[in-house]
Amino acid sequence: MMTRFKWILVACIGWMGILPAQTPVTELPEFDITASTLKGQLHFFASDYLKGRDTGSEGLNVAANYLAAHLKGFGYQYAPGLDSYFQPVNFKQTSPPAEGALVINKTEYTYKEDFLWLTGDAKSIKKEDVVFANHGWVDADNGINDYEGLDVDGKVVIVLPGPPDGNTPQAIFQAMGQKRKWAADQGAVALIELYRNIQFPWNFFVRYFGGPSLNLDAGEDGMDDSTILYGWMKEKTDASDIKDLQEGKRTRATMTSSGFSSTPLPSQNVIGMIPGTDPELKDEYVMLTAHYDHVGVGAAGSNAVMPNDSIFNGARDNGMGSIALLNAAQALSELPAKRSIVVMWVTGEEKGLLGSRYYADNPLIPLDKTIFNLNTDGAGYNSTEHVSIFGFGRTGTDEKVVSALTAAGLKVFPDPAPEQNLFDRSDNVSFAAKGVPAMTFSPGLISFDEEINKYYHQVTDNPDNVDYDYMLKYVQSYIYLARLISNDADSKPYWKEGDKYYEAGQELYKK
Repeated sequence: MMTRFKWILVACIGWMGILPAQTPVTELPEFDITASTLKGQLHFFASDYLKGRDTGSEGLNVAANYLAAHLKGFGYQYAPGLDSYFQPVNFKQTSPPAEGALVINKTEYTYKEDFLWLTGDAKSIKKEDVVFANHGWVDADNGINDYEGLDVDGKVVIVLPGPPDGNTPQAIFQAMGQKRKWAADQGAVALIELYRNIQFPWNFFVRYFGGPSLNLDAGEDGMDDSTILYGWMKEKTDASDIKDLQEGKRTRATMTSSGFSSTPLPSQNVIGMIPGTDPELKDEYVMLTAHYDHVGVGAAGSNAVMPNDSIFNGARDNGMGSIALLNAAQALSELPAKRSIVVMWVTGEEKGLLGSRYYADNPLIPLDKTIFNLNTDGAGYNSTEHVSIFGFGRTGTDEKVVSALTAAGLKVFPDPAPEQNLFDRSDNVSFAAKGVPAMTFSPGLISFDEEINKYYHQVTDNPDNVDYDYMLKYVQSYIYLARLISNDADSKPYWKEGDKYYEAGQELYKK
């Protein structure tokens, strides 16, 4: 266990010249943090009382007020443009059509077996012309407009899945709302995405989207779900309709849907800021984030319940990260850093990174003044010797990461399970996509094994079975890393040249 004495000892050894002169050593402030303190905090945050902190639920609102009350006590300022610690994020709770029919030319498709409507009611769309529009993508900055030269007014549009440059689940999910909007803006009556080269099975897709879902409100993403019928379809191997369509042959479709509903559901990101102490660096901001939502109760969870427990408490995901951020907020208020600090707990991560995406699209601190996003999130841990770093080797922060972990008696495990592309599956990617250097600091996940699966999105993820000595080291090293990055006047993080987000960084910071 790393004590305050050890932190001070490290600093003193460096001052006496025992450590090499080039080794940067930063003293952690006299911050009173113990394993028992963390245990008490997490036992409330991941308690049955909060009912699994489902997005938009009363339990999540209680958690939001708990966090905001601490920010008030720590002396945090409201973010510009706000009169509280809450950035409103308005969602809509939608239930997809209960029934539907689809015929393309003479081929009949079976609802949920071959196709699925996600939004919109259409009592009857009869024999409308179908137009193929590639990905249905519009990107003026890169000269892409898949609707250019096409007349889709009053017609059905069929497109390839996701954006042109990505077919990961996250890229596909995030593109859905925008693609609906573009199709609706062109006057289309329906949009259908083709289930091609997708990294998850169709039955999972139907199970995931066939029930109630959460999206940003029409006022947030500009899309009214009632204006257009939207869904996905699998192509039949014995039918040539889509091939004929792509070859320019006339294609017509008939379709119906019924039972769609959409209800407003308000939520909030929780955010506060502490000004930096350096006259020149205080206009640069380090953004510390964690999502504080989880998956709720019973059917809201992603796995079967146990006989005597139906609450998905989310102690590891993301109670540990939320409490780490809470203690970082306190430490950085008691001894402010040279750069300004923004702390934010985001909503809607479990619904598709919606809260962080909303903030990145509607920032309260200009993104070109935000030099780094240090996110903390995790699925659990199977090593108490490591911290997993999603983004290690990409932002010029590796030396600071190693220093922070070594001081806490921990080691780096870089980018576990690279085939799962975990960097792009947490809130850090919402900032990275805009060009802000980012990483996710995660409990020691070195492989997806039974130890992870036993707790990940399970009702067993309770605060009673968390290793609090390990959590203490985890929290201390997170705080230390935040301070190292925030206090380094000689350098700031930046994308490694050639990184997939390097060009976005160049554009954001006008380099």
